[in-house]
Amino acid sequence: MDGDQQNGAATPALPADPKVANRARFELELEFVQALANPFYLHSLAQQNILEQPAFVNFLEYLLYWKEKEYARFIHYPHALHHLELLQHAQFRSQMKKDESLREFLHQKQFDHWRTWREQPTSTDSKPEAALAAQKNIPSES
Repeated sequence: MDGDQQNGAATPALPADPKVANRARFELELEFVQALANPFYLHSLAQQNILEQPAFVNFLEYLLYWKEKEYARFIHYPHALHHLELLQHAQFRSQMKKDESLREFLHQKQFDHWRTWREQPTSTDSKPEAALAAQKNIPSES
């Protein structure tokens, strides 16, 4: 028996198939990066001193590959990438631990974004040209 099993902690077995292992790693990292969109989660990490650990800081730097186009397309919460970028800075990480108003500020900005980002044009016409013309008081060509 190894040390982990003796202590009662089970370590997840890695799949033997490299494709399965890569997919599992991809999904795990995607889930973690998307969790970074939550300002309350960031604050929790800061309160637990996780953001100060050099290994974790290196991991955050490694995760920057998610900003590349071929990976970013899988991100559902765009604030995750913004927060990942902010976490690259020691000042932000330390401020996140000390200042609950920063958490509230990030939360409010996020709320404001989601509240307004999908507002539909006021025109009920389905043609984009007609909607644009209506906004500019120009007769449409249709």
